[in-house]
Amino acid sequence: MSVERTLHHFPLDPVSRQVRLVLGEKRLPFVENSVRYWERPRELNKLNPSGMIPVLVETTEGQPPLILCEGRAILDHLEEAYPDPPLFAADPAERAEARRLLTWFERKFEFEASGYILHEKIEKRLLGLGSPDIPNLRQGREGLKKHLFVFDELLQGREWLAGKRLSLADFVAAAHLSIIDYFGDMPWRDFPACKTWYMKLKSRPCFRPLLNDRWPGLHPAGHYDDLDF
Repeated sequence: MSVERTLHHFPLDPVSRQVRLVLGEKRLPFVENSVRYWERPRELNKLNPSGMIPVLVETTEGQPPLILCEGRAILDHLEEAYPDPPLFAADPAERAEARRLLTWFERKFEFEASGYILHEKIEKRLLGLGSPDIPNLRQGREGLKKHLFVFDELLQGREWLAGKRLSLADFVAAAHLSIIDYFGDMPWRDFPACKTWYMKLKSRPCFRPLLNDRWPGLHPAGHYDDLDF
């Protein structure tokens, strides 16, 4: 039975990017609706009482629309409803490691690294809050390096972030790092294993739409859409 999907999202939101990557990897067609969520549009608030993105709406003929709100709930639904290709390994230990890393990005990475950088580089511009605060940017960049040391060490002994198989952890990590890379704040040269991993992900078909993302007044780094950066 045919399913029509509409993703309400913001192109430079890392959680929205997670959903876009998974939809692309599972070859699930969808229509994009870019939302200026910071303006609290009525349409978005009707779909999600929290007023947050992303929101995925699936419509099947003869059935009421299925409205899925918040990134983790959407990702869980996509994995359960469309298990091919699977984004968790069959091995229990590797699945547990992928879930550990998902939680790492949801809590620790955003709190210590990306939250600082994206607030200063994106949110302030969108909300008209003035120029970036240099100490906050410095703290975010220092936190980013601490996390990249951990990831680089993991990737020196693994094919993918959680182990032998490409998993949801890779897409969640890439979604976060790709936004930071958009602004040229990723120190790839210092973390060669991370760079090799990211190049593999960046070359996948599901990643190509992200490389075309642009937002007025927020210009990407020169290497952002270069596959051989």
